Amino acid sequence: MPTPLLNITNCGINLGDRWLLRGANLALHAGDRLALVGRNGAGKSSLMKLLSGQSEMDEGSLWIAPGTQISYLPQAPEIYPGMTLRAIVTAGYDADAAGRPLPMHQAEAILTRMGLDPDQMSDGLSGGEARRVSLARALYTEPDILLLDEPTNHMDLPTIEWMEDLLSQHRGALLVVSHDRAFLRNLGTGIIWLHQSRLRRRDGHFSEFDDWSEGILAEEAVVLRKMDQRIASETKWSREGISARRKRNQGRLRDLATLRRERSKSGGITQRVMRMEIGPTEGGGQVVLEGIDLSKSVPSPMSKIGPSDGQAARRQLLSHFNLLIRRSDRIGVVGPNGIGKSSLVRILLGLQQPDSGRVREGFGLSYAYFDQRREALDWTASPWTVLTGGTGDTVRVAGQTKHVTSYLRDFMFDDNKMTQKVSTLSGGEQNRLLLAKLFSQSHNFLVLDEPTNDLDLETLELLQEVIADYDGTILIVSHDRDFLDRTVTALLAFEGDAKVVSHAGGYSDYLQRRMA
Repeated sequence: MPTPLLNITNCGINLGDRWLLRGANLALHAGDRLALVGRNGAGKSSLMKLLSGQSEMDEGSLWIAPGTQISYLPQAPEIYPGMTLRAIVTAGYDADAAGRPLPMHQAEAILTRMGLDPDQMSDGLSGGEARRVSLARALYTEPDILLLDEPTNHMDLPTIEWMEDLLSQHRGALLVVSHDRAFLRNLGTGIIWLHQSRLRRRDGHFSEFDDWSEGILAEEAVVLRKMDQRIASETKWSREGISARRKRNQGRLRDLATLRRERSKSGGITQRVMRMEIGPTEGGGQVVLEGIDLSKSVPSPMSKIGPSDGQAARRQLLSHFNLLIRRSDRIGVVGPNGIGKSSLVRILLGLQQPDSGRVREGFGLSYAYFDQRREALDWTASPWTVLTGGTGDTVRVAGQTKHVTSYLRDFMFDDNKMTQKVSTLSGGEQNRLLLAKLFSQSHNFLVLDEPTNDLDLETLELLQEVIADYDGTILIVSHDRDFLDRTVTALLAFEGDAKVVSHAGGYSDYLQRRMA
């Protein structure tokens, strides 16, 4: 076995009330392309920070081979203001690990490929732009170990596919946290599963993860049931038989106490389970929405005022576009960032006006809108007040009244998070809160604009199940190919120059037709 680039042994990370990691071991070798998976809050980002040198373990050891260069893309990157994007990417990197000068044009090429201007100043970048700049910096030096925490968030499909090709050629070690199953299938050569404070590794294709993990969970369930049976038996004995042979029984009582402590730490089948449910749709006719001769343009980002007419150049998003959405349609919307997907959605919902044309609403239309910018959330409010409106302590879900605490627990909120400001929550928690808010409302048209960002695989699977059971109409904007394949039956594909093409089937079907 070759010498690893990095190795952790018996690693432990303690939060005070629980261990995120305990007795964890991991070795990274050149050529590894590993997917790090686990539910939200399991400790994936904490492990990545540890490996990148940004935090320390509470027990165990970390060894890094001399001369090994590590680059890290955090989930929430911080970008210094007052610098060009080119300067941010190249700052501190005059040469690679071998002492060779790093070419400036390489940084410019990566930024341009990500849709960013190398001369743009870093002030006022959006979250997605900051993420792309941080990724460009991580890729620039071609490090020995590349740690990427949710690299596909806020990336469009062409950029994701380009990134897949680039990372597949990476000669060092790669460890990726992602919810994008297609990305992990296309890229990974193995899986690291963070489960119950332990790291389990399986080499092989990511498509094997579900069967492998379900087998482990089934084995754990058997072990825990046997442990529960033994605890029940020993507890009954302790109540009925302790009076006789008292001294000899003290050891057996200590063993019972130890068994109970082990069982409480095991979690397993008693761990919290996330739940999502949505009630039946009400009302509405067979026609949901009709877009008639829609046109929309926006100022070109690189435009300048023309000397003759004094008008800035504009870029056309839609040109005489027509669309009919019928009841029970399940439509996905795909295309590069900035091409007009969100604008189309907002025009259809009446939140933005077209330059020309009109939208006709069907009878009894009632929509719920998941906005990728989360504008429906009050950042100064708490999850409790977001759901209750500040009055009462119950919500109406699927025709039944539930206490808001119970409902938030269904979406994996700890009790202390329920009264915190929304602005202090993680991106995944904010997305779960927005889903909880939407699912507590009555509607017959569910519109989701980039719902998969920051969600773990388990949450995505639950969301897919809710969508499958939803008897209304669905419109989804997403760059997650696997998610689209599992949720939609037709696509609207933005292909540039205001061209929007409709396709029957999911994203894989669309891709095959384009390649034929």
